Amino acid sequence: MRHPTPYLDPAAPRTIRQKLGLNQQRFWSQLGVTQSGGSRYESGRKIPRPVGELLRLVHVEHIDIHRIKREDFEVLEYLKSHEPEHFKDLKRAARSMRKAA
Repeated sequence: MRHPTPYLDPAAPRTIRQKLGLNQQRFWSQLGVTQSGGSRYESGRKIPRPVGELLRLVHVEHIDIHRIKREDFEVLEYLKSHEPEHFKDLKRAARSMRKAA
């Protein structure tokens, strides 16, 4: 299931940033975007899809992209295609753990 794409709404990046309590420099630098570039996006300039996806991963899903490795995706894809029931069990366990924290 795909997540909604909050970055399509021009006001969304600013709203997300303000809810997180981050200044533009800190918010945008986590995505590899300069403060001035981020300011333009917040003012209505169209956000490129890769930047929007990074925004979603980092600031909406709260994923530390610096810890992700290619092999993580390879394992994930293997489990999804070859061990779907095991994948579902692991997903449920991870959700339960997250809710308990």
